[in-house]
This record gives sequence, C-alpha cells and structure tokens, in this order.
Amino acid sequence: METIEKWVEAFNILTSRVGLRFANSKTRGCFRAYMQGLLQPVKRKNSWQLAEALEHASPYRIQQFLYRSQWSADEVRDDLRQYVIQHLADPEGVLVIDETGFPKKGCHSAGVQPQYCGCLGRVANCQVGVFVTYVTPNGHTFVDRDLYLPQSWLDDRPRCEAAAIPDDVSFATKPKLAQQMLRRVLDSELPVKWVTADSVYGGNCNLTNFLERIPLAYVMAISPKDTVIMPSGFPEHTSLILADLDNHPEYTWVTLSAGAGSKGQRIFDWLLLPLYNPSTPGFKRFLLIRRSRSKPNDLTPYLCFAPAGTTLNKLVQVAGSRWQVEQSFEMAKQEVGLADYELRSFKGWYRHITLACLAHAFLTVLRTQGLDPLDELQKKGPPTTNTTSLNSFKLKRNLSSL
Repeated sequence: METIEKWVEAFNILTSRVGLRFANSKTRGCFRAYMQGLLQPVKRKNSWQLAEALEHASPYRIQQFLYRSQWSADEVRDDLRQYVIQHLADPEGVLVIDETGFPKKGCHSAGVQPQYCGCLGRVANCQVGVFVTYVTPNGHTFVDRDLYLPQSWLDDRPRCEAAAIPDDVSFATKPKLAQQMLRRVLDSELPVKWVTADSVYGGNCNLTNFLERIPLAYVMAISPKDTVIMPSGFPEHTSLILADLDNHPEYTWVTLSAGAGSKGQRIFDWLLLPLYNPSTPGFKRFLLIRRSRSKPNDLTPYLCFAPAGTTLNKLVQVAGSRWQVEQSFEMAKQEVGLADYELRSFKGWYRHITLACLAHAFLTVLRTQGLDPLDELQKKGPPTTNTTSLNSFKLKRNLSSL
C-alpha cells in the first residue's frame, strides 16, 4: 500500500471513531473537513484560509462548526487520550506540564490581557493555555489543555458574558489548572510513572503535595527562592544551598545528557542531594541540581519525589523530557495551526485547540510508524483549489484584503 493510502486509511479510522461524538452527518462532515484542513500545507489555518483550502464558498460553515454546532470539546479530548493510549502508551510514561502564549490584538478574546508570553519571551497581549503532554520513547503529544482566565476577567461578568464564559467557571491559578488536568488524566487508563514541569508548577506546594498523596513520582524545577526540607527536618532556602556548593568538595558532580536537542545532546553536570524523607513508604525526596558546563554559575534546582533506588540517570532523563513539550508546541503551531485561530469565545478556543491537539497526535503516531502525511502533501505542492466563489464572497463584503 502506498504511503498516502496508509495515512488516509489511518485518518479515516480516527475520524470515524471521533465522529461518533457528533450528533448528525452534517456536523461529522464538518469535523472531518476541519481535520483535513488542519493537516493541509496551508500557511495560516484560520477559518478563511481553511475555507479556501477546502473549496468552501465562504467561511461560514467552519465558523458555524466552531461556534454554534452541538458537540463537546471535552468528549473529543477524551477520544484524543484514548488514541494516545492505543498508540503511545508506556509504563514509564512522563506527564509534562507547561504553558504557551497566544499573542492577540484587542481585548475581547477570552482571557486575553498583557501577561507573560513564553513564545515571545516577554509580557505581551495574549491568551495563555496550560497543557499536559505525554512523553514516552514512542513519541510525545498533548493529552489535555485548559485556558487560563486571569482574576480580572472573572471579576468582570459583562466581559465574561461577551466571551461566552460560563457562569460556573471560577478563577484557578495555572498550578490549579494543572492539578485538575492531572486528575483527569490519572482517572483514565493512560499509564503514567512520572510528572515534570518548570518552577511555576514545581514551586507550588499544593501541586506537589497532591502528587505525593497519590503517590506519583515527579522531578519538578523550583526557584532558588523556594524552600526545601533538609535531612535534619529543618527548612532551608534553595538559594543558600546553591551558594554553598563550592564549600563541599565531597559533593560528586556527574556529567550526563538530558536528551537530544536541535544541536545535539544536552550535556550538563548533575548533583543529587538527599532531603527529608516523605511519609510515603518506599519513596524518597531529593534535590537535583543541574549545572551548565560552559557557565558553571548557571544552576537549576529540581525537587524530586521518587521510588527508593531510583538512579540519578533516571531522574535526569525525566528532567530532560520537559524540553520535548517545546517541540510539541513548535510542531503544533507550525504544522496543525494550534495558534492560528481567530476566535473570541471560550467555547471556540477549546474546540479549535482540542482539534489541533488531535491533529498533532495523529501526526505523531503516523511518524512513529514511518509515515508523514504532511511530507507527502508537500511533495504534491499546495492544494489546488477553485477560489472563485470565496473571492467573490470577499469582494461583495469588501473583504478582499483577507
């Protein structure tokens, strides 16, 4: 069977399964078309660009599907997770928590405001989504997502109503959103052994306590401002521990790779220090410290909660798996339009983001099988479309610049 036929067959199987979430054939057809559009080599995957690629006479069909059709993004998210379980599950699976920003103009999109935008590396007017990805040797992709809504938004009910934010949505910090998503993931059949995240989440006691109660092992970056409990049982600021490292020649640094990056292996020096042991039988806490080989003063601390006997190499592997979420974000934004939406509503954000995550999972799974639908489509060139009707639609409404 030709490569293109294999991935079309896989696409049909996936969309037929998820298509059961849609009440009628028209909506199922829109779902299938939207997924096809996300997988097309289209520059920007907003409703106008997708309508052109799919040879629609106007963007209304796509907009209707995202805004008004009756279907649940959460049910599709559950199907996404089952798809990941079927194809990527691994007993040593790692859940990676991270966030990404979606730069926006204006002030009407749900949750938008000036806030730190990771993809720009600065404060910008944006929405922020918190994501949970699943990382195994088989591949890595998304398994849940939530939109962060600042307190200022939820204090302004007319603004929430304009963005169709339900009345029962209450303020939740990013770590709280992460905890809610972790609970949902852990309630599924997805095999998980580890959790990792950056210091926004590792420094949150409620989140780490939640993981320890399960218990679920973690390797979480923390800030030097955070406090850890020493073997003596007394707390100490991490910054003081880092500042005192040179006074302990008995400490043994080990050079290990945290995994492959775009420029080769990520090689660092690592040090593992014991901390006060938890009450959980069979588990121990550690402070893992990463040191740059080119800049020895560049130190990153990690709080670890792991089964007794866990090796340093394993902890380093888990810490290094966090970088793979950046690859997932980059791939999803560049290839399946994760950030290309032009939607203001709360529901619209969840619907587009969920379908983009599903498209990303589909690409991930096929690539583990040696198939790449985007590569095949790009070889054929951009889709040949008859845009006359859509261009006519634009001209009639003075929208020719879109």
